[in-house]
Amino acid sequence: MGSIYDFSAKSLAGEETPLKQFEGKVLLVVNTASACGFTPQYKGLEALQQKYAERGFSVLGFPCNQFGRQEPGTAVEIEEFCATNYAVSFPMFDKIEVNGSSAHPLYQYLRREKSGLLGSAIKWNFTKFLVDRSGKVVGRYAPTTTPEQLTRDIEALL
Repeated sequence: MGSIYDFSAKSLAGEETPLKQFEGKVLLVVNTASACGFTPQYKGLEALQQKYAERGFSVLGFPCNQFGRQEPGTAVEIEEFCATNYAVSFPMFDKIEVNGSSAHPLYQYLRREKSGLLGSAIKWNFTKFLVDRSGKVVGRYAPTTTPEQLTRDIEALL
C-alpha cells in the first residue's frame, strides 16, 4: 500500500468510508477512548479541527478498547459521549484494534510507516499520527503529547 488513501474504515454509523475522500488534506489520526486519563484531549483535538479545517486539515478518531478496556461503549454510546462532552465535529470511526493480529489494516500500515520509541506497537490510547497532503505518515506522537503541542507541525504542512 502506498498511502493512507488506500484504506477504508467504517464510520460510527456503520458506513464503509474510503480514506481517499480525505485526499489532499493534512490528517491527524488518533486512537481514542472515552474512559482514559487522556480523554480530555478530545477538547484539544476539536480545537485543532475548528482552527484548521478550512485550511484542509482533519482529525480522524478511531476508538479502541485494547488499553485498559477504556472504550467499552457501542458506536452509539461513543458518538453520544463525544458529542455531549466535547462537541466533536471531526470524523469518528467504528471501534477497532490497533495492535495484534486483528489490528485494522490502517493501523498496521501506520505502525509500519512510523515506529515509536519502543517499537512499532501502539502503547496506549491517544497515540497520534500526522499525515501530509500526499497521504504520507510524517510524524508519530505519544499519548502524552497534547494536541496543542502539534500546532507547529500541522501548520508546517498546511
